Amino acid sequence: MANELEIELDSDLEVSEPKKYKVFLLNDDYSTMDFVIDILTKVFRKNVDQATQIMLNIHNNGKAICGIYTHEIASTKVTQVKTLAREKGFPLKAMMEEE
Repeated sequence: MANELEIELDSDLEVSEPKKYKVFLLNDDYSTMDFVIDILTKVFRKNVDQATQIMLNIHNNGKAICGIYTHEIASTKVTQVKTLAREKGFPLKAMMEEE
């Protein structure tokens, strides 16, 4: 009887990966390059070389992807960017988009 139950449960169980979201930083004319690098190292855990490259992409292309995360983590990172930017008086914005 237990084996039948296990088989039945296994066949009904569908495991799907959670949706992933890309987090972008958007260019503006006021946030300093150093501040953007600081955000990329602290919030997105990039090393200085990676952060510098992403910052230049933001500067040159208007926005750049900083990472891909589950919805909850992506949302948290967007909020962290907004909070840290406001504390320093910068208008830096982050956005998330479903992958």
